[in-house]
Parts: sequence; structure tokens; C-alpha cells
Amino acid sequence: MKRIIRSTFAALCIACLASVTSCNYLDVEPTSIETSESVFSTVSGAYNAVIGAYAPMAGDVAYGNRISGYFPYDSEDFLNSPTGDDAGEGRRGIARYNASVTNTDVRNAWNAMYRGIERCNICIKYIPSMEQYQAGTDQLVIQRLYGEALTLRAQYYFELIRNWGDVPAPYEPTVTGQDFNIPRTDRNAILDKMLSDLDLAEKLVPWRSTVAADERITKGAVKALRARLALYRASYYFDPKTSRMERAPDYKQFYDTVRTECRELMAQRSEHSLNTSFEESFRAIAEYRRDAANEILFQVAMGGTVNGSTTDSKLGYFNGPRVTATSSAYGTTTQGAIVVQPTYFYAFAPNDLRRDVTIAPYSIDATPKRVPTTLISAYDGKFRREWSNNTSLKAGASQSLQYNWPLIRFSDVLLMFAEAENESLGAPSTAAQTALQEVRRRAYTGNAPAAPASYGAFRTAVMDERNFEFGGEGIRKYDLIRWNMLGTKFQQIKTTLRDWIDSTPNDNIPQYVYYTTTGPTFPPVNSYYGPSPTTTPTGTTRVNWRLSIVEARILDIASSFTEARQLLPIPAEARNTNSLLTQNPGYPQ
Repeated sequence: MKRIIRSTFAALCIACLASVTSCNYLDVEPTSIETSESVFSTVSGAYNAVIGAYAPMAGDVAYGNRISGYFPYDSEDFLNSPTGDDAGEGRRGIARYNASVTNTDVRNAWNAMYRGIERCNICIKYIPSMEQYQAGTDQLVIQRLYGEALTLRAQYYFELIRNWGDVPAPYEPTVTGQDFNIPRTDRNAILDKMLSDLDLAEKLVPWRSTVAADERITKGAVKALRARLALYRASYYFDPKTSRMERAPDYKQFYDTVRTECRELMAQRSEHSLNTSFEESFRAIAEYRRDAANEILFQVAMGGTVNGSTTDSKLGYFNGPRVTATSSAYGTTTQGAIVVQPTYFYAFAPNDLRRDVTIAPYSIDATPKRVPTTLISAYDGKFRREWSNNTSLKAGASQSLQYNWPLIRFSDVLLMFAEAENESLGAPSTAAQTALQEVRRRAYTGNAPAAPASYGAFRTAVMDERNFEFGGEGIRKYDLIRWNMLGTKFQQIKTTLRDWIDSTPNDNIPQYVYYTTTGPTFPPVNSYYGPSPTTTPTGTTRVNWRLSIVEARILDIASSFTEARQLLPIPAEARNTNSLLTQNPGYPQ
């Protein structure tokens, strides 16, 4: 797969566009009308400007680490560095729902999203004025660039909305003399604007099969993103104006948009479909190629290890199985900071193949060999350093592996469709049941569970399926918020874990698991779903399993969670610059 980022992006975007400014609107260097018109006088200038608009998605402060590895946790699937909250700073402050207004990771991600919006606003302003946009041999090329800019801006605003709620929403590039005191815009109004923009963008952006194979946005990505935004528009959200969970009175009409976009995508299986193997999408990322069925519709391209913190990702270093010692195969130790929520391991049915892709209950030592972990320290498994087929990169000292971040997969299209059909019709249609079962059939080694026929049971089935399908992909926390279930889920998890601590050793979750000391270390000798052996099996080593769960771990899960703190704090720096920018409830005003 051709990488848009490797040459153009990495070289062009580290220093920003030479002629097109792209700064946070709260700390802005205004654009030059003359310079911008010069940039957008040629196809190559417009192309470079749009590639520049992709740039803020990569790197540590955005989807390379903070938005992908910090913001989605703690949740029902995984936890981030699960002890302590660092007094509201860093990743633990975010994970414990206790981020301070001076948390630099919150601030830097906020700024990155607005840098992206500013770059998009420049492109959106100037591209339609180009001669090539109206006619000529380059018309489709230029119109595609315009559609890409609209889509990128929608993604940036979506990320702001789901993390901060109502936010300032500039739709024009900054200019000299502009008043930067901008009030917050209602999140539903922003979503409505983005849905309209995406409706136009999907008419301008081509299908995947008609253009070069790279990570640029194509029609499937636009339609899938439009479905996702419509689903959020139909869902619950914490409203900072009322300080409570709300749902817009007109929510039901947006399920129709979800159904339409997903149905049209489901009819284009030569463009995007499910991979035969659940593991394939993630193996493809680690092997730097397009997955077999083009299941990943929209992904964030990473730009290589030169200036990696700016242009690359920490996927496979910050998360994934921990490498505890350097070796000829692994040139650096890794953090493995994302660990499983113990109840998530047991949410999977024993014959669900997704569990052992999503969860990796081992670290890697200097041999290198897999070393079994306890239940409370099993890692997320979809982004494993060991899967990289770039031997020199894997064995090097870099923290960056050039792993892309998947934003939307085709299985999400199927499950969004199933959910929207059920919610819109008040019962699952045959088409909704078929979509759900398609996802399930891939997942199970035996017969998949049957699709429920009633509204309530089907709704629960879709919620559960999303949990199994998207673990570790930064989705579950936000799903629970839009269903108004996050706080309830945390209480259920704590209750369950206390029950596990209090239960007797001979239950269906073993106190210990045993692994052979020679040969392959997986799977364990005893079952994950039965009592521990009464005597130690010959030639094995014992690992604490249920016994590893301790009270301190339970009390740390989402320790400062409240409904209000489902939203992150507005960064103090942004408020200091903008006198009209109010703080989210639940934080110092």
C-alpha cells in the first residue's frame, strides 16, 4: 500500500505548509490572502495543502498516542496504567476521570484538533475558487481534495465534541484583526453542519477501487463517518448547559441517515467488506499493507520514525504486550500501559476467537519468549510489536513503529446499521438480524448465538457485540456514554470484582492458571473456565489468575467518575486566551 505520509506528509507537515498557516485558532498567526491564493493556484499546491490538513491527526498529541491511548480509558474493555491518578495530570488523571484544567495531554490534543480545523478551513475556503474546481481535466482531482478537507474537518470536530461537548466552532480561516473571543457552539448544531458537509463530500470523493491504494479518504470513509456522526446525533450526551444527560427531541430522524449510509455501503462489497479472519485487519496494520477485504474504511496514516513524536504513533510501544528486556528481536523495552479490565476477559464466550486477538495475557522477555501474566496485567493485543514484519524497525530502539490507527472498520458499518434499524423500527428487521449475524459468524469457532427477535434483546445483543468486536480500538467508552450507561457499567464491574474476591477457589474462574515450562507457553494447561487443579501439574509454572485481583485495583477504576466528568476539562490555556470560553461542569470554574 502506498503511504501518503512517508514522503509528502513527513517532510511537508513537520514545518507546516510553507505558505499556509495552520495554528490553533486561540493562538493564531493569521493567514495571508495573497499567499493562500498563490498556493491554491495549482493542483500541486492544493494537494499539498490538503495533505497538510491530514497532518495534525498523527503524532503523540493526537491519534498516535493521546487520543488513541489516553482518552478512551478507563472503560469496560481496558484500563490505562491502573493505579493512581497523578493528581489529575498525565494519562492517569484522564483515565481516572480526574484530569486537571492544566493537564498538558488534554491541552495538546485540543490544540491539535484546532490546528487540523484551521488547515481544513483554509482548504475549504480556497479550493472552490480554483479554476480547476469548475472545469477541466483536473476537475475531479480538485473536487476530491475539497471533499477530503470537508471530511477531515468533520472528524476533527467529532473528536472535539465527544471529548469536550459544546466547543467553539470556527468555519472560516483566521485573518488579521479577527476577534478570537468565540463562545461555545451547541454540539448538535456542529454535528448538523458536519452531516451536511459530509453529504456534499461523498458526492465528490471517489470509491476506493478507482484511485491509488493509500490512506487518503475515499467514499466509503465519508459514508461511514457520516453514519457515525448521525448515530451520535441520535444518542445521549452530557450537556454542559444543563449539567445532565440529554437526548435531542429530534433524535429519531438521524437513525434514518445511519440506515441509508450503511445500507449503501453494505451494497458495495467489492469496495469494503469483512475480512474472513478477525485478526487480518490488525495483522495488516503491523505488516504495513491494506487488509484483504478493505475492512478498514478510514485510518490515520502515520508518517515514519523521523520526528516520530510529531508524525508517527506509539502503537505497539505504549500499548500491546510489554517487552521487558531488549534482545536481538526487540531493540527496546516497551510500556504495555493498557491492561485488560478483568471482567472483559470473561465477557467473551470461550469459543469467541476475538478474545485471543484482543487480549494478550503475556509479556516478552530477553529470550525472547512469551511470559504469562496475571489476569489483572494482561495487555491489549491488537497492536503487537511482535507482529511487525519490518525486522529492522522492530529490533531498533525507536518507540514508533509506523502503525496506523483504524478509525472505522466495516464491522462497525454492519453493527451501526443493526442498531439503527432496531431503534428506528422498534424491532429488529431481517436485514438488521443478518448484519448482526455476519459479524458473529466470523467470531465464533462453533455456532454463533441466534439473533434475538425482540427490540430489547436485540438492543442488548448489539451492545454486547460492539464490546467484543471493538475492544482496544477506542470505541467502548464513547458507546457507553451515548447509551447513558458508563456510570452504571463501572458500578457493575466493581460489584462483580468484589464478588470474585469473596468467592471460593473452586468456581468457574480459577485462582491460578498453569503453563508448561518447555515449548509453547500458550494456551494454559488448565481451563480459564473451571476450577484450578488440586495439585500442580507436572512441568508447569503457576500464575495467579483470579487471586491477582486486589481491592486497591477495584477502588482505582474510574475513581473520580461523575456524569459531568464524561467530558474533559476545557484547557486553562484556551480559556485564558478566549474570555467567552466557559468551563465544563465538574471542574474548577
